[in-house]
Amino acid sequence: MAAAGVVPVAVPVAVPAGEAVGPGEEAAGAGPGPGPARLARLPLARVKALVKADPDVSLASQEAVFVLARATELFVETIAKDAYVYAQQGKRKTLQRKDLDNAIEAIDEFAFLEGTLD
Repeated sequence: MAAAGVVPVAVPVAVPAGEAVGPGEEAAGAGPGPGPARLARLPLARVKALVKADPDVSLASQEAVFVLARATELFVETIAKDAYVYAQQGKRKTLQRKDLDNAIEAIDEFAFLEGTLD
Protein backbone atom coordinates (compact mmCIF):
# COMPACT_ATOMS: atom_id res chain seq x y z
CA MET A 1 0.00 0.00 0.00
CA ALA A 2 1.37 3.44 -0.94
CA ALA A 3 1.74 6.14 1.68
CA ALA A 4 -0.68 9.04 1.60
CA GLY A 5 0.15 11.43 -1.22
CA VAL A 6 2.65 9.03 -2.82
CA VAL A 7 1.82 7.60 -6.20
CA PRO A 8 3.92 4.60 -7.32
CA VAL A 9 5.27 5.02 -10.84
CA ALA A 10 6.30 2.08 -12.99
CA VAL A 11 8.92 2.74 -15.63
CA PRO A 12 8.89 -0.03 -18.23
CA VAL A 13 12.29 -1.38 -19.19
CA ALA A 14 12.83 -3.80 -22.07
CA VAL A 15 13.85 -7.36 -21.17
CA PRO A 16 16.35 -9.08 -23.48
CA ALA A 17 14.78 -11.77 -25.66
CA GLY A 18 14.50 -15.11 -23.94
CA GLU A 19 14.89 -13.70 -20.43
CA ALA A 20 12.02 -14.61 -18.15
CA VAL A 21 10.37 -12.11 -15.87
CA GLY A 22 10.79 -13.47 -12.36
CA PRO A 23 8.95 -12.89 -9.09
CA GLY A 24 8.87 -9.24 -8.15
CA GLU A 25 9.63 -8.31 -11.75
CA GLU A 26 6.13 -7.95 -13.08
CA ALA A 27 5.59 -7.30 -16.74
CA ALA A 28 4.65 -3.67 -17.29
CA GLY A 29 2.94 -4.18 -20.62
CA ALA A 30 4.22 -3.06 -23.98
CA GLY A 31 7.53 -1.28 -23.47
CA PRO A 32 9.53 0.78 -25.94
CA GLY A 33 10.71 -2.31 -27.81
CA PRO A 34 9.48 -5.75 -28.74
CA GLY A 35 8.89 -8.34 -26.04
CA PRO A 36 7.82 -8.04 -22.40
CA ALA A 37 9.12 -5.30 -20.12
CA ARG A 38 10.18 -5.42 -16.47
CA LEU A 39 10.33 -2.71 -13.88
CA ALA A 40 13.94 -3.11 -12.74
CA ARG A 41 17.10 -3.85 -14.71
CA LEU A 42 19.15 -5.13 -11.79
CA PRO A 43 18.42 -8.71 -10.72
CA LEU A 44 16.26 -8.34 -7.63
CA ALA A 45 17.46 -11.64 -6.15
CA ARG A 46 21.05 -10.35 -6.14
CA VAL A 47 20.01 -7.00 -4.68
CA LYS A 48 18.17 -8.86 -1.92
CA ALA A 49 21.25 -11.03 -1.29
CA LEU A 50 23.37 -7.89 -0.92
CA VAL A 51 20.85 -6.36 1.48
CA LYS A 52 20.71 -9.53 3.56
CA ALA A 53 24.52 -9.65 3.70
CA ASP A 54 24.31 -6.65 6.05
CA PRO A 55 24.26 -8.04 9.61
CA ASP A 56 21.99 -5.17 10.70
CA VAL A 57 19.24 -6.28 8.28
CA SER A 58 17.07 -9.22 9.25
CA LEU A 59 14.17 -8.83 6.80
CA ALA A 60 13.84 -7.03 3.47
CA SER A 61 10.48 -6.78 1.72
CA GLN A 62 10.24 -7.12 -2.05
CA GLU A 63 9.11 -3.49 -2.18
CA ALA A 64 12.22 -2.34 -0.30
CA VAL A 65 14.46 -4.42 -2.54
CA PHE A 66 12.77 -2.99 -5.63
CA VAL A 67 13.16 0.60 -4.39
CA LEU A 68 16.85 0.01 -3.66
CA ALA A 69 17.36 -1.51 -7.12
CA ARG A 70 15.62 1.38 -8.89
CA ALA A 71 17.45 3.99 -6.81
CA THR A 72 20.75 2.31 -7.67
CA GLU A 73 19.85 2.26 -11.37
CA LEU A 74 18.91 5.93 -11.34
CA PHE A 75 22.09 6.86 -9.45
CA VAL A 76 24.33 4.96 -11.88
CA GLU A 77 22.48 6.49 -14.84
CA THR A 78 22.87 10.01 -13.43
CA ILE A 79 26.57 9.78 -12.62
CA ALA A 80 27.29 8.06 -15.95
CA LYS A 81 25.53 10.83 -17.89
CA ASP A 82 27.39 13.50 -15.96
CA ALA A 83 30.73 11.72 -16.46
CA TYR A 84 29.98 11.28 -20.17
CA VAL A 85 29.93 15.06 -20.56
CA TYR A 86 33.60 15.06 -19.51
CA ALA A 87 34.39 12.21 -21.90
CA GLN A 88 32.81 14.22 -24.73
CA GLN A 89 34.92 17.25 -23.80
CA GLY A 90 37.94 15.00 -24.28
CA LYS A 91 36.51 13.91 -27.66
CA ARG A 92 35.98 10.36 -26.39
CA LYS A 93 32.98 8.06 -26.30
CA THR A 94 34.33 5.77 -23.60
CA LEU A 95 34.10 6.73 -19.95
CA GLN A 96 37.35 6.67 -18.03
CA ARG A 97 38.02 6.95 -14.34
CA LYS A 98 39.12 10.56 -14.77
CA ASP A 99 35.64 11.37 -16.16
CA LEU A 100 34.03 9.99 -13.01
CA ASP A 101 36.57 11.88 -10.88
CA ASN A 102 35.75 15.11 -12.74
CA ALA A 103 32.00 14.60 -12.34
CA ILE A 104 32.37 13.84 -8.62
CA GLU A 105 34.53 16.92 -8.11
CA ALA A 106 32.38 19.31 -10.16
CA ILE A 107 28.88 18.33 -9.07
CA ASP A 108 27.80 19.05 -5.50
CA GLU A 109 25.36 16.10 -5.44
CA PHE A 110 28.33 13.73 -5.66
CA ALA A 111 30.41 15.39 -2.92
CA PHE A 112 29.85 12.38 -0.63
CA LEU A 113 31.85 10.29 -3.15
CA GLU A 114 35.00 12.41 -3.03
CA GLY A 115 37.97 10.19 -2.23
CA THR A 116 36.10 6.91 -2.73
CA LEU A 117 37.85 6.04 -5.99
CA ASP A 118 41.35 6.52 -4.52
